[in-house]
Amino acid sequence: MSQVKENSTVVVHYTGKLTDGQIFDTSEGKEPAEFVLGQGRLIPGFENGLIDMKLNEKKTITILKADAYGDVVKEMIQEIKKTDLPQDMEPQVGMGLVSKAPDGQEINLMIAEVKEDTIVIDGNHPLAGRDLIFDLEVIEIKETVIAE
Repeated sequence: MSQVKENSTVVVHYTGKLTDGQIFDTSEGKEPAEFVLGQGRLIPGFENGLIDMKLNEKKTITILKADAYGDVVKEMIQEIKKTDLPQDMEPQVGMGLVSKAPDGQEINLMIAEVKEDTIVIDGNHPLAGRDLIFDLEVIEIKETVIAE
């Protein structure tokens, strides 16, 4: 297969950057990433950027926040009392927390601010509200066999 299609399995090297050039993720120096397209596991803009690429092709794509992690949802930012945290915990900005929803689902949170008696937690994806830039290189394109 010489071109990436909707349900292709692709092996890619990538570097993800913010619009200011700061790198937030890369496969450089590691094994390339392997993905099956069309399964909803990738942000839409990343998947769409791979479609129609050819073997060994390199390109840079810009993904607007709407096709990445969306806008920051203010309702996912809350202030809680420090007394609600484990006693031995020393909260710091950037520290990750995990909370359980009433249905048992785990929610990843990040400490956005530490105040005297409270902390501000953010349940948004760390890249929410940002446009992203990816340098892509297609290393391999595999035919995806779909089990029936």
